Amino acid sequence: MIRVTTTASSTLCCKRRADSRPRQRLPAWLRLVACLLLACLLPAIGMRAAQASASPAEISSMQLERGDDGLLLSASLHFELPPQIDDALRQGVPMYFVADAQVHRERWYWSDQQLASASRYFRLSHQPLTRRWRLHVSNTPFSSVGQGLALGQTFEQLEDALASLQRISRWRIMEAPPSQSGISVQLRFRLDLSQLPRPLQIGALGRSSWNLQLSRTQMLESAQ
Repeated sequence: MIRVTTTASSTLCCKRRADSRPRQRLPAWLRLVACLLLACLLPAIGMRAAQASASPAEISSMQLERGDDGLLLSASLHFELPPQIDDALRQGVPMYFVADAQVHRERWYWSDQQLASASRYFRLSHQPLTRRWRLHVSNTPFSSVGQGLALGQTFEQLEDALASLQRISRWRIMEAPPSQSGISVQLRFRLDLSQLPRPLQIGALGRSSWNLQLSRTQMLESAQ
């Protein structure tokens, strides 16, 4: 009987040796620049998100009334002070606001005719010693008469002062109510940047955070 001898052989699989070379890393100065850019972008992104979620500034309601003493305007404003304005107030810098009302009569053959206009001026300030807020209201600019002819109110909280600032009640904007039809009244409310200290005027130039403006137009119902 013929004996057959078999020999089994196996070959070890040679694995590729792992690359022992160190990975290339960004230079230290480039990593530092990237961190600085990220630190600058994150607050801006957060501010944009906060602005997007905040309710828009608007004149939420507006009423016109014919009275024995003239045409009366009442309105409710809604806005939040931007952080820059809030910080300046708490540092003792007063803020000035202006409400302008214009009465127009529509004309189909020409531009609208302006029948009357009126302005009201506001000065909001913070008193650091007493920690109270002061609101002055005047029918003439503060730059010309100061505060002698202005009505002043004191508040414990900024929210209470803003609530009074944002409420206009029975403001006479015209001596005698118009009898014509097609009468509209435009109310505008804004922050008066010209009253700010000169350095703040330069810093606020072109920045949307200082651009506080509200506007609304309301038609006057025809007299019965």
